[in-house]
Amino acid sequence: MEIIFGRNKMEKLEPVRARVNSKIPAWLQGNPLLRRPGMHTVGETRYNHWFDGLALLQSFTIRDGEVYYRSKYLRSDTYTGNIEANRIVVSEFGTMAYPDPCKNIFSKAFSYLSHTIPDFTDNCLINIMRCGEDFYATTEDNSYRRINPQTLGTLEKVDFRKYVAVNLATSHPHYDAAGNVLNVGTSIVDKGKTKYVIFKIPATVPGGRKEGRSPLKDAEVFCSIAARSLLSPSYYHSFGVTENYVVFLEQPFKLDILKMATAYIRGVSWASCLAFHGEDKTHIHIIDRRTRKPVLTKYHTDPMVVFHHVNAYEEDGCLLFDVIAYEDGSLYQLFCLANLNKDFKENSRLTSMPTLKRFVLPLHVDKNAEVGSNLINLTSTTARALKEKDGQVYCQPELLYEGLELPRINYAHNGKPYRYVFAAGVQWSPRPLIYDAIRLAKSSLTWKEENCWPAEPLFVPTPGAKDYYDGIILSAIVSTDPQKSPFLLVLDARTFTELARASIDVEMHLDIHGLFIPDEGWDLGKQAPSREAPARAAAGRAAPRPDSLEVLVLGNSSAQLTAGPVPGQGQESGPSFHFAFILSAAALSQGLETET
Repeated sequence: MEIIFGRNKMEKLEPVRARVNSKIPAWLQGNPLLRRPGMHTVGETRYNHWFDGLALLQSFTIRDGEVYYRSKYLRSDTYTGNIEANRIVVSEFGTMAYPDPCKNIFSKAFSYLSHTIPDFTDNCLINIMRCGEDFYATTEDNSYRRINPQTLGTLEKVDFRKYVAVNLATSHPHYDAAGNVLNVGTSIVDKGKTKYVIFKIPATVPGGRKEGRSPLKDAEVFCSIAARSLLSPSYYHSFGVTENYVVFLEQPFKLDILKMATAYIRGVSWASCLAFHGEDKTHIHIIDRRTRKPVLTKYHTDPMVVFHHVNAYEEDGCLLFDVIAYEDGSLYQLFCLANLNKDFKENSRLTSMPTLKRFVLPLHVDKNAEVGSNLINLTSTTARALKEKDGQVYCQPELLYEGLELPRINYAHNGKPYRYVFAAGVQWSPRPLIYDAIRLAKSSLTWKEENCWPAEPLFVPTPGAKDYYDGIILSAIVSTDPQKSPFLLVLDARTFTELARASIDVEMHLDIHGLFIPDEGWDLGKQAPSREAPARAAAGRAAPRPDSLEVLVLGNSSAQLTAGPVPGQGQESGPSFHFAFILSAAALSQGLETET
């Protein structure tokens, strides 16, 4: 695992031409811009967690059938301070940095005091956000870094606490049709209150773009929700939106603010102050985008941890949202660098598998409905919403698929009814394999490669696309085999056949998140209305029933990971990376059964 997760990676400041083995579609012109931690040791000091590593930007420039790769470390204040000192001097969430033992007592005392109320790092390694004409590297604290997506150069630092009073914010904002940004952040003990703040950043500066003025300066608070605990707010990584509503989960994965304030003195990391409380509920907050106020009905479900929302939409008086859910917070511990070593198989036993779940909430609750009655009448789902004595609604999800992460959709259908999810498979050995789910698959399409690990799949629609999956999938692939070069994989999203791969002779880490930036003049948002059924029939692929959801999976595997078998074939004799499994949600309505 050291080759994928642990080694420091060298920058490639000048473009490196890739070896393209086949013809790339002529219409595909642009840059997949990706983010990942790239440096885990500085001098003789080492980070504790993979997500603490110094941020590395990388891009694949696709133009006229050729592909060029380049990478560059984000020149953050964190990077500069660490490199100049040749040691880790800026604390990260999982790694606490301490003063140089050669410093005098006054410098040490100042360091302790400055960490009492943590001012987090600007090592923006999680995602890329587009804001008007600008692009920003983001993390989950209050700092953004504007970047040049062409040169990967680092520009100015933005502390958005100057514009919105939040200490933390997600790295998964949403965008409306006009390009406005909607995001959620946490305001910690501000004027005696801790609250979750939904804020909006305009795509353009009101009155026209002024020289040097960023749209961030015109951010406005959309709505705020009081946290249930003043000193233990919920951790969250994403949220959902529909045409008329925002979906926010206040989950029992909580930050202990008092422990965080004393972590430096106690010699522990801030990550040790994050804990899962299995005795608590997950509270579901729904905010009406028209009134900018939370709906009055109180919804809740069982304790869970969600990092990634998939999509949400409205149907017949109900709000449906899909998430990748865990039963505990064990995923974070999995990526401690001490676990990503030669004993990875033993250290990587997740106590909870990521499961695609669908929740359905009634937007209007009948006051005369009996206590305990199911308030959902949709025939397309087995999800339930039960009325309780106090008028609250207890939500029971439908289990759609087990073993998925890093979900992506065709974003033109964000907040709208949809049928397809593109995701990376997570089927960790020695967990049971998902046989029954595969037997229920309507069909399967497979792409395999031994010892390969996929990054998040990026869906790029064909200009003028007429159906949901009219486009291609891009994924950066790395391998545990040192003899195999990493490559950018190009797949036909309709058939999942490999169109091309662009191999490069560089070392790469596994990527986290990214986005595709098309060349100027090509608007991804301008797609023709969907005509899925006729297009599918013409392509020889059966149209799904109206009540079905299909899941297309990149199954990551290595010598320690085992993917499920493809229908009609036996268990693979060796590790493989495969795409597969077009599933009907209706067929899986009774849940997923497993067998060893």
